[in-house]
Amino acid sequence: MPAPHFASLPCYRDVVRAEWVDYNGHLRDAFYMLIFSFATDELIDAIGLPDSVRKQRGRSIYTLEAHLNYLHEIKEGTQVRVDMRVLGHDAKRLHLYLEMFADDGVEPVAAGEQMLLHVDTAGPRAVAFDADIEARVRALAQAHAALPSARFAGRVIGLPAKPPSARPGLGGPSR
Repeated sequence: MPAPHFASLPCYRDVVRAEWVDYNGHLRDAFYMLIFSFATDELIDAIGLPDSVRKQRGRSIYTLEAHLNYLHEIKEGTQVRVDMRVLGHDAKRLHLYLEMFADDGVEPVAAGEQMLLHVDTAGPRAVAFDADIEARVRALAQAHAALPSARFAGRVIGLPAKPPSARPGLGGPSR
């Protein structure tokens, strides 16, 4: 029996707005992150931390790190869906993976990862998830562990290293 939608892949839907489009007619790079941020808000609500609970408990979620992979340009009016999954967690943090799809496409147009931190807003300082929130996070992570690997997770940005012989002044050709 398939897992319920919430346990398999929480998702967020939006549309590319005119003010998000650049001079090439494509979604600006920053707005991919904005859409992923809105999706993360949806996940935060789904694990039991909607605005009312955050205010009542004096808790919030901060983003510690984010990585983005731009895979294909999209244009104004495109319907987007962001599927999310929990790749890992500990007492205070969530490692989240997101994939954005255009219209009814099956190949992602962008992928991202975020490291999120649970905080006590009075400090602010990092604190362990409350028991009810931790149980929801754990359930999601367990359900997501059975999914196929996250294709674009764990990427590192950088240029390939050149062998020493190819570097000017180190025995390689020079100009």
